[in-house]
Amino acid sequence: MYKKISTLGAACTLAMLSACTTVPLSPKGQGGDKSAGDNVPFDQVRDSGPAVPVDMMATPEVTPVREPIGVAGNKSPYVVNGVRYRILQGVKGYREKGQASWYGTKFHGRKTANGEVYNMYAMSAAHKTLPLPSYAKVTNLDNGRSVIVRVNDRGPFVPGRIIDLSYTAAQKLGYIDKGVARVVVEALDPESLPSASETLAVEKDAAARQALPQDASFKLPAHTYLQVGAYSSSSQAEEVRTQLAAAFGYPVSVSPVESGGKSLYRVRIGPIAQQRALVSLRESIEKKSFGQPQVVVDDGN
Repeated sequence: MYKKISTLGAACTLAMLSACTTVPLSPKGQGGDKSAGDNVPFDQVRDSGPAVPVDMMATPEVTPVREPIGVAGNKSPYVVNGVRYRILQGVKGYREKGQASWYGTKFHGRKTANGEVYNMYAMSAAHKTLPLPSYAKVTNLDNGRSVIVRVNDRGPFVPGRIIDLSYTAAQKLGYIDKGVARVVVEALDPESLPSASETLAVEKDAAARQALPQDASFKLPAHTYLQVGAYSSSSQAEEVRTQLAAAFGYPVSVSPVESGGKSLYRVRIGPIAQQRALVSLRESIEKKSFGQPQVVVDDGN
């Protein structure tokens, strides 16, 4: 399904379901529980934490920012196992009690429903109806612990469960060993949050990028780009490249590719190191009427 160049803007397939909807980055997949064997069907691979438990209690909380709601992962309605789900149009006031589960090695390194890459060591979560991305406060009702997570995936599609947390978030809430916990989930109103562009304007500068803390929730895979478009004319692509470079101060490249027997010229900005920088840049591109760029990972091989 996925080529060496992985287009992250496409919505995640709902056919490969367990606790969430993450899918492989390549035909063989990356991450996951390798001890199960490469020939074991994905739905038969058992999920777990790392082979040697890792203490993630000191992991920093995410810094919630106002992010644009994209197309990827937000198809509404959608159907899983015969159940129809509708994405919430607004999250202000959303509060729900239920069971939380967590997901780990089986999905680690695979695409999330909104096209990012699942990192079980990040402070993230999967939810069935919150827009992607969203931020939520999750409180363990048995011990009173709370965390803030960034919702970037779909699930859990198990009766009674309302949210699926990353390995780290579940550890901080104290239910790794139990597997599930009684929680209350409260969405953060995006209108009350600062925009990504306000918090990471400094990311344009290469030296400043190196100085940014490597918050696991926002570190992107190597060779991550925003693809603004693919043009049939090389001169048109070069014109767009010039405009983008002048407007945003990021590296912009034009690369040719054959598609359906025709030559196309892709215009890409990057590479981009961190998720919040990507969100900020995508927000700025859309505001300046350059369209809705797609996130791609391209190692050049």
